[in-house]
Amino acid sequence: MLFILYYVIAITVLVLHFTGILARYNLEWLVLALAVTVFPAVIYL
Repeated sequence: MLFILYYVIAITVLVLHFTGILARYNLEWLVLALAVTVFPAVIYL
């Protein structure tokens, strides 16, 4: 269940990044935070 939630959040952040909404509101750090969280998720698997 948590993986599904993680993927939904990740896809949402990526869509907002590529549409430019994150840059408009100075939230580009969300992409970096998402990248940092990928490593523990991969190690956990």
